[in-house]
Amino acid sequence: MNYHAVLAIYRFEMQRTWRTVMQSILSPVLSTTLYFIVFGAAIGSRIPEVEGISYGAFIVPGLIMLSLLTQSISNASFGIYFPKFTGTIYELLSAPVSHVEVVLSYVGAAASKSIIVGLIILATSSLFVPLQIAHPFWMLLFLLLTAVTFSLIGFIIGIWADGFEKLQVVPLLIITPLTFLGGSFYSINMLPPAWQTVALFNPVVYLISGFRWSFYGLADVSLALSLGMTLGFLALSLGVVSWMLKTGYRLKA
Repeated sequence: MNYHAVLAIYRFEMQRTWRTVMQSILSPVLSTTLYFIVFGAAIGSRIPEVEGISYGAFIVPGLIMLSLLTQSISNASFGIYFPKFTGTIYELLSAPVSHVEVVLSYVGAAASKSIIVGLIILATSSLFVPLQIAHPFWMLLFLLLTAVTFSLIGFIIGIWADGFEKLQVVPLLIITPLTFLGGSFYSINMLPPAWQTVALFNPVVYLISGFRWSFYGLADVSLALSLGMTLGFLALSLGVVSWMLKTGYRLKA
């Protein structure tokens, strides 16, 4: 393992974040805070509690997960696409750096950024509502696994995209709707039985459910199923990334 190369790429990506701190960190934090204020004030006044938890506190895990998913994808996709756009990707591919090291550095940096944003949102939320984290270990584990998984998905999108506009297609048209419909702002148990069944086909439900369980011990699906689905997404993403790098898909053409 070439740790010097991994660290060099990781530091470069992290330094880009600090150079654009308004866009990389403050913007998603402010956007999520606005979500929290609007949904907490407008809907929270009509739904005082959900399963014994105040509505404002109930939506915090969903808001963190919403930001985590979008930021992980955005950071990773742009991180690998920009070298393709400028042509420096060929220098990286010809350097004595393995595919594992390339993925580890780019995905590690993207996941680190999104986790930082998620933790800042968590701290900000505590200023508005009383929060409790019943299972801190599981909270950090789901935070880490989700950040890495969706950073891998972002890495896949960055390799697949052949234009800046395509970087936003999957997050805007797929990930964001799935997150809103995945129980970010409500429990799927509040839905009619038929729609509860439909919701179970939404993979984001399992991520949010497990993450919310770590806060309040409440879950729409079992912890084992949430963890299993999360690990399954991670394995699938690793498989796709491995295939792309081995075949040189849209990298060596």
